[in-house]
Amino acid sequence: MLQLVTYAGGGAAMVVEEGYAQAWDLETHVPWRPISVEEARERDAAGLPYVVVYQAAGQEAPLEVRLVSWRDHYVGLWIYDAQGRRTCELDMRLLDDPTRLLCRYVVRWHYTGPEMTEFDEACPRITVDLFPDGRGQRTEEPQGKRGGSYITVPKVGEDERWTDRPAFGEWPLFSARSHGLTEPPVFEITEPAAAATDDSGPEPTTCWRPPRPAQPGPIGELFRPGVRMTDGYHPDMTVVEPRRIGTLRVPSGLLAVSGPDLDHKDGPHITVPVPPGEYVLQEAQARHTYHCEWEESEVTRTDTTAVRVLVSEAPAATWEMALRPDDDLRLFIENQISGFDTDGATGCFADAGAWDPLLALFEKGLIQGDPDLDPDVYEDISDSMYLLRTRDQATGGELAAFATTGDGTYPVWVGRSETGEVVAVAVLVEGMPELLPEGGATAGA
Repeated sequence: MLQLVTYAGGGAAMVVEEGYAQAWDLETHVPWRPISVEEARERDAAGLPYVVVYQAAGQEAPLEVRLVSWRDHYVGLWIYDAQGRRTCELDMRLLDDPTRLLCRYVVRWHYTGPEMTEFDEACPRITVDLFPDGRGQRTEEPQGKRGGSYITVPKVGEDERWTDRPAFGEWPLFSARSHGLTEPPVFEITEPAAAATDDSGPEPTTCWRPPRPAQPGPIGELFRPGVRMTDGYHPDMTVVEPRRIGTLRVPSGLLAVSGPDLDHKDGPHITVPVPPGEYVLQEAQARHTYHCEWEESEVTRTDTTAVRVLVSEAPAATWEMALRPDDDLRLFIENQISGFDTDGATGCFADAGAWDPLLALFEKGLIQGDPDLDPDVYEDISDSMYLLRTRDQATGGELAAFATTGDGTYPVWVGRSETGEVVAVAVLVEGMPELLPEGGATAGA
C-alpha cells in the first residue's frame, strides 16, 4: 500500500522516502554504504559521488535512483517500474555554466508486459542523444535490438536540452509522471541506523558509476611474444614476434593518424606530438591452428591484430585514447570511442606537416592507379597490412597506409612511459582480443 497524505485542496500526495548512500548496486537494488544527509551534503560540496534513492512507502522497488558526481561532470538517473525493471535512463552533464545541466542522453524502454525481463533484446526502446551545439539524434527501435531502427533529428527546444541545476536537497522527482503522481510528493529523509565509517573495503563491481569512455585493454600484450589470447573466433592464439615493416619519417614532430580515404579539408583526424625523427612501423601478429574444411587438414596461419609506430624502446606504462580537436570528454557516454573514420577500410600514419602532398600521392597511386608515379615518392608494400608508403620530397615526411578489417571509426591508442613521454601509437585493426589465463597479463599492461 502507498501511504497518502491529504492536502487542504482535497488532493492526495505520495510520501516518498529519500535516502542517501555512497553507491547503488544495480544487481541487488540495494544502496551500498548508506550515509546521512549531512555526509551526502559534504560529498556534494566536494564533488564526490553519492546516490539518492527515492522509495514509496511499502513498495519494494525504488521509484528512481540518482547518482551525482560533480567531479565527473555527471548526474545520472534510473527510473524503475513496479517490477523493479529500469524503464528510463537520464544522463545529464555539467559543462561550463555551473547553473545548468545538459540533458546529454535519454533512453526509454517500453516493456510489452509484466513478464518481459529487464532490457530484453525484443523490448522496444527510444534513445535520444543531445549536444550543447544544437546537434542531436533520435533512434527508435520498435522491435528492440532484434529489429530495425529509425533515426531522425529530435524536436527538442533549448528548455528541454538544458535544465537548471538544483541546489542540494531540492531536486524534483523526475519520475512523478511515469508513476502517475498528480500531486507534488512529500519527501521524508530516511537516515541510516548508523552511518558507514569503514571505507577500506572495495566498492562492488555491480555498483553504478559515472560513464567512462572506451578503455584500451592490454594493448602492449599484443606485441609481446608468447602471450596467449582469443579473438572470439579462434579459441587459442599465440602472439609471435612483432613484424617490422620499414620506417616512417616524421620531420615535423607531429604524427597524423587518419583515414586517408575521406575528405580531409580540415586536415587529419588525429595528431600526436612526437620528437622529429624516423620511427619503426610494426604489426602485432598472433598465430593459431584450425581445421580447414577445404584442405581437410590442420592449418596454421598468422593474423595481424594491430599496427603501431614505435617511438621509443621504453615500455608503455599507460595507454590513452587520442582525441580529435573538438572532442570533449565531459560529453562521452559509456564506452564511447573517438578516432579516425574510414569508408574504405584504410587508415594511415603520416607526417602531419606534409599532410596535403602525402595525401595527394596516396590518391594518385591507390585510388587513381597512376602507373607513372616516381618510386622515390610512392612505394607499394606487399604481403602486409601496410599497403603503401608515400614520401614528400620537399620535407622528407612520409605516409604509410594500412588496412583495417572494415569501415567505421577506429580509436587511436597512445602509449606513454612512466615519465609521460610518447613511446608508441597503435591502432587495433579489429577489436581487442581477450587474454587467456596462461598469458599472465593484466588489463593495465
